[in-house]
Amino acid sequence: MIRPLLAAGLLALAAGCQNQPAETAAANNAAAAEPAIKPAVVWLQSADKKSIRGDFYEADHAKALILLFHQAGSSKGEYATIAPKLVAAGYSALAIDARAGGDMYGHNETVERMGGSKPYEEAIDDLDGAVRWARPIGLPVVLWGSSYSASLVIPVASSYPELVKAVLSFSPGEYMRDKHSVGRAAQYLPQPIFITSANDPKEIAAAQAIAARVPDDRATFFTPPDGAIHGSSTLIEAKDPTGAAPTWQAVMDFLKKTVG
Repeated sequence: MIRPLLAAGLLALAAGCQNQPAETAAANNAAAAEPAIKPAVVWLQSADKKSIRGDFYEADHAKALILLFHQAGSSKGEYATIAPKLVAAGYSALAIDARAGGDMYGHNETVERMGGSKPYEEAIDDLDGAVRWARPIGLPVVLWGSSYSASLVIPVASSYPELVKAVLSFSPGEYMRDKHSVGRAAQYLPQPIFITSANDPKEIAAAQAIAARVPDDRATFFTPPDGAIHGSSTLIEAKDPTGAAPTWQAVMDFLKKTVG
């Protein structure tokens, strides 16, 4: 099970994420086109001993291993066009199907295996399991979250200060019933974190509020450009033709600065 610090930072999550875009599976599947790099199939074990499906994209002489977590109603397919760009930049990447998800960007095999999507708070065991899977690889680890998982990566990272070197958080918010729990967890974050959101006043304010709680100037808040949309989807050019490029540049700058 998850560590005490991890559990303390999280209460039960609300029924849905704020500003989660309502989009059809067909449109999202088209946006997440066939990846240029065919990933290796991975089954890893969550902290509570469940089988979790993942796609592993391996870079030659990787500088770091980035763990990619999707948004509500989504799957590992959210990163089908994102992970190959990370590999091209010298980073290996693992995208998992968390148990709180769906088929927005393609089939979520973990959700199918578990008989349906589970509450968001249960997915933290999947994120924790991914970190444990990454440890023996021996690379610096980066956590990357989208929407609800953008909030979960904060307490998870805090539980692995010696292993996790940096965090990226796309559209985080106070998605728990306790509307201050993510901010409280952010107060203890030991790693540098990149935070951004959709170009929406409420999302910007929610993300900035969390960034403001991170101590010692460790938070980099990237002001979303015109066109920026919810979660990691903003990096998919087909979904965000105007905002994807500047956001990618900011992401690469952050990764180069924090992990090389």
